[in-house]
Amino acid sequence: MALHTRLTKEIRNGPSGSKVGAFFDLDQTLLAGFSATSFLRERIAAGGVSSRELAATFYGALAFGLGRTGFSGFMVATTAAYRGLEERVLEEIGEETFVKHLARQVYPESRALVEAHQAAGHTVAIVSAATRYQAEPMARDLGIEHVLCTRLEVEDGVFTGGIVRPTCYGEGKLIAARELAEREGLDLAQSYFYTDSADDLPLLEEVGRPRPTNPDRRLAQIAKERLWPVRRFTSRGRPSVGDLIRTGLTYASVAPSFWAGAAAGLTTGSLREAINVSGAIWGDLAISLAGIDLRVEGEANLWAERPAVFIFNHQSALDPLLMLKLVRRDLTAVGKIELRRNPVFGPLFAAAGIVFVDRSDPKAAIEALAPAVQALKQGRSLVIAPEGTRSPTQRLGRFKKGAFHMAMQAGVPIVPVVFRNVLDAFPKDAAIVRPATIEAVVLPPIPTRDWTVEGLDFEIGKIRNRYLEILRQD
Repeated sequence: MALHTRLTKEIRNGPSGSKVGAFFDLDQTLLAGFSATSFLRERIAAGGVSSRELAATFYGALAFGLGRTGFSGFMVATTAAYRGLEERVLEEIGEETFVKHLARQVYPESRALVEAHQAAGHTVAIVSAATRYQAEPMARDLGIEHVLCTRLEVEDGVFTGGIVRPTCYGEGKLIAARELAEREGLDLAQSYFYTDSADDLPLLEEVGRPRPTNPDRRLAQIAKERLWPVRRFTSRGRPSVGDLIRTGLTYASVAPSFWAGAAAGLTTGSLREAINVSGAIWGDLAISLAGIDLRVEGEANLWAERPAVFIFNHQSALDPLLMLKLVRRDLTAVGKIELRRNPVFGPLFAAAGIVFVDRSDPKAAIEALAPAVQALKQGRSLVIAPEGTRSPTQRLGRFKKGAFHMAMQAGVPIVPVVFRNVLDAFPKDAAIVRPATIEAVVLPPIPTRDWTVEGLDFEIGKIRNRYLEILRQD
């Protein structure tokens, strides 16, 4: 199942091979917003910024914005305070910044462009005025090998307070791209450059396929005059009125779903039927109101064997609703104890038989899973995320053993459900739901009756490898 097919059509139909370069700017191109702002915020939160450094940063940015100093002068002014600081400090802050802030700002459209270039065998690079501490975590997440950026002077793992010239800004980006082209044998006349800024005109004019992306006013005018194709993305950044309305309706969908289930329960005299109707309607209604287009491959596998342990890769608060829509009836689930304390959803989930575990106490968590095993033996299926917690990025986390132990104890199969692109709609810690196309691949049931405790790691590894294959991750 291919997403963003129109956006990536020219890449799929164009030349392939490593001689074609695909250069991506970072801020406002790969991600909405500015990485430097998030990076500084994280440094302040960590208590590593003095009032002197804040003042230098402010006045340096002001002078640069007014045209009184160049980018190199701005960087010198703002990085002088790093003198004597160990480089690992900024490396750690860079990772924290990406996980907490930048991961959810990545444009799904830009991610699709990167993946299309990678599938075509192109040499993909980030070329940014940012430092590597901002850019490299993003590159690792997107699987981008080359990072061309502004470098700070480091001696024996400690910053000197200076910068490596030329900086990767304006003409500096062109210099960096030419150096990469010489090293890797790239043909810049066949290459692409995606950026939002007219400051990047030197490299835009050098490549054969300039691609202004979310362009500023000046670049938009230049693109219009030169007939360069322009791309504008709205899946991140400031939400629209429609996004706000959809989000409100998504949250509100629990009420009519509950009342529909209550009516079904009163009519049939069955609490289980009330829960089934509520869950199925809630999943359908919430996902539709959120503007989600859910495309399912292997849907028949959802019903091939029941009861079963349905596992899924966990990235978003939407995942449980997606699983309700897919599994639909006669199910229970495992959730963190914090959900039990929610004044709205806690009582509803408890009434539905959800098993709550305290992840801070592994021994108690194992004991708390006993009711889930009993539910499986009584004919209800179990929905659980083997990663245990949501991931802020697309990368698949380590699988814990609990789900697989329960399947073995109950003698029921494992049914893996692989979600793709859920973060496009609702990243971790987000408040607004965005319209998106989400893919679900449901694999055939995997019998567990012949599994042994000794061979469990091997069986889990095989299942996790299938997830990695479908997600196209290493």
